Amino acid sequence: MPTLNFKGKQHIYAHHLTVPWRPLVPHPAQSIGTGGVDDNLIIHGDNLHALKALLPRYGGRVRCIYIDPPYNTGNEGWIYNDNANGPLLKQWLKDQSPVDGEDMERHDKWLCMMWPRLHLLRELLSDDGVIFVSIDDNEVHHLRMLMNEVFGEENFVGTFVWEGTGKNDARFISIGHDYLLTYAKDFERLKVTTKRWRVMKDGVDKIIKVAAELWERYEGDQQQASDALKDWYASLKKSEYAFQHRHYNWIDERGVYFPGDISWPGGGGPRYEIRHPATGKPVTTPTHGWRYPNKDKMLDLVQQGRVHFGPDESTVPNLKRYLHETPGQVLASVFYQDRRAAHKDLVRLLPDIQFQYPKDERVIRRLLEVMTTDDDIVLDSFAGSGTTAQAVLTLNRQDGGSRRFILVECEDYADSITAERVRRVVFGVPEAKSAELREGLGGSFTYCTLGDPVTILGMLNGETLPTNAALATWLLNTATGRSAGPTDLCALDDHGLIASDERRNYYLRYKPELAWLHSDDAILTETRAEEIGAICRQQNKDALVFAAGKYIHQDELSEMRITFCHLPYAIQMIEGV
Repeated sequence: MPTLNFKGKQHIYAHHLTVPWRPLVPHPAQSIGTGGVDDNLIIHGDNLHALKALLPRYGGRVRCIYIDPPYNTGNEGWIYNDNANGPLLKQWLKDQSPVDGEDMERHDKWLCMMWPRLHLLRELLSDDGVIFVSIDDNEVHHLRMLMNEVFGEENFVGTFVWEGTGKNDARFISIGHDYLLTYAKDFERLKVTTKRWRVMKDGVDKIIKVAAELWERYEGDQQQASDALKDWYASLKKSEYAFQHRHYNWIDERGVYFPGDISWPGGGGPRYEIRHPATGKPVTTPTHGWRYPNKDKMLDLVQQGRVHFGPDESTVPNLKRYLHETPGQVLASVFYQDRRAAHKDLVRLLPDIQFQYPKDERVIRRLLEVMTTDDDIVLDSFAGSGTTAQAVLTLNRQDGGSRRFILVECEDYADSITAERVRRVVFGVPEAKSAELREGLGGSFTYCTLGDPVTILGMLNGETLPTNAALATWLLNTATGRSAGPTDLCALDDHGLIASDERRNYYLRYKPELAWLHSDDAILTETRAEEIGAICRQQNKDALVFAAGKYIHQDELSEMRITFCHLPYAIQMIEGV
């Protein structure tokens, strides 16, 4: 498979492994509810560090990721300031100046920024999870190759083209579209565990209502009612959802329909005589023959009024496809949604702020509708104005689900815009157009920042001592690859049992108190080792013990089926040393 080479790649190739672990610090005053770090999350901080902080708790558990990274148009002025290792890379990035159109290496810097983040995002995805990435022409070609390398070309699902509003001031071509690159973590697993991606057709209810009114107004005159429906479609704006279904332009007593093909697929179908209900003469048979090999089946459909005939026998009949019988549709690769609508929606929610290019909640909600189920976790690590959170809450309100969102935003507006938008949609916005938003979507979230990096030196001098639960989840993740929140951990016993599986028990002797860590209570003594060893023999398991020290040789521990891990040095995987 071809790979993409860019300046700095050799320095950031394994950078995601060296990012230090930083615990999440909840801020109750800026949160809604008391769910803590197991609730919906809005995290203010560098998304690279935030993704690493999420790994112990959410690794392999996120079903759907949507991100909207900088498009690298040359006008955004984003800054690449990852503290990557390597003196040459540090020299290259020393100024940390905004990456703009004058920067001849802006594509290299953008790829250096995306590489480690994509790796961590992949680790967070569940085996049947999917990631959607918004991008435009500036980087789509680079991003496709980058994601092929990180996720695997075989896991490419497809590309959506989001057609918005073109630019009238364009000199040559009015560009009015974005892309959504879509990758699975494991495409084969996705095909087995996930149903077809079908969505409810927006605008269907409106069409059905208008058709019913027209049928009544014209007292069942099919031609007049259908002509009026066609005129109604013509009056709609292209951006209205109902306009997309304008081929459903006939009405009868059963409802609105479009005349579909009634011929045999591929040709060579049966040929038999069907008479026109008005003229009584045989109608023209389709070139490929009738769809139904059994003439009685065809006559039954005619009797039911499910065949659409022309004015006389010279026209080939059609099969009536009713809108109310096919309310769902497979996602189309190209769709239209006016981008200006998203900005107007945000202004109604936050009239006093200025925010460029918010994403459309309807688009993200449609992706989540096909991809997620009741209790899935959704992650957006370039959260911006918080659109993804609103999409999750709206979808939960509509179908009674309990999906959870995790938003990460590095900019200073994480509280004033990102979180504030979520607060308003939770409690209700009187100026909103929809009744749901006026009433409030309900829900809760915990607002977090990132704590100081947990390092060996910081633990030795007591400056960075994480909570017991936070350290337990991190150590369990580094030792086994498992993700576990506090509710997944074992209730601590006298030996410090934190987790157990079929092969091994995991123990942590720890308190976030420097004096305690310097005491004999923190040590794996011979007595404690023998007690743990007895449990191992009884359960036929091994044991992994994290502690600040031991008073027994590893040879003796090995006979007891115990492996000792020395704190704080056991966290060295965090620093990649």
